[in-house]
Amino acid sequence: MDLTILIPVKNEEDNIALIINKIESIKISFKYEILFINDYSDDNTIKEIEKYKRSRSNINLINNKKLGLGESVRNGIKYSKGIYLSIIMCDGSDDLDDLKKYIDLIKSENLDAVFGSRFLKESKISGYPKIKLILNRIFNYFISIIYLNKYNDFTNAFKIYKKEVLQKIEPIVSESFNVFLELPLKIINRNYKYKIISINWLGRKYGSSKFKFNELKSKYIFTLIYCFAEKILLLKKNENNK
Repeated sequence: MDLTILIPVKNEEDNIALIINKIESIKISFKYEILFINDYSDDNTIKEIEKYKRSRSNINLINNKKLGLGESVRNGIKYSKGIYLSIIMCDGSDDLDDLKKYIDLIKSENLDAVFGSRFLKESKISGYPKIKLILNRIFNYFISIIYLNKYNDFTNAFKIYKKEVLQKIEPIVSESFNVFLELPLKIINRNYKYKIISINWLGRKYGSSKFKFNELKSKYIFTLIYCFAEKILLLKKNENNK
């Protein structure tokens, strides 16, 4: 199995058909699986996934035994079968043509990860809520200064990784959306090989976003402090080993 497309879901019944059809429409030429991780949905999300799962051998479903998006990602890493793992959101906001660019680049250049940015000159973005966009830009700019790193979209979920690299950066401690900050920062901390490319973002058509900044800001700050402390410890460890 070349690729696992990991899709965390929580009350996304209206988007299951949409995301499966979008993935299939880009005609991926290599062997892949779609791995849904259900985070205690209380609508018809599971029924929708099971309906497609019966006719498609490459669709799998895991139910979280512990609540949280972080747990969804941990289970995705644990149960995925692909050499590479890409996380996409079920709302259909990610441009899946970029997924083909991800997999071609990570394979051809033997990278450990590829980080997409929605905020490069070549990127196209639409339907992003104005207040959320302002907060996103401030926080990501702050992280780039702290890390002295030119990347400007740390918090976006849609990236691709070698599965073995994700296993090496465990334990993954984040509980919610902050997991998408923890993963790239730990990749950077360990000097794994990665590249940054422009990607597009199209906005959700159905359902409502689960992202609540006021509820999550303390988690993001914790993750940044945790990962930066890890960075300092790893630098000191490397110095001592010289």
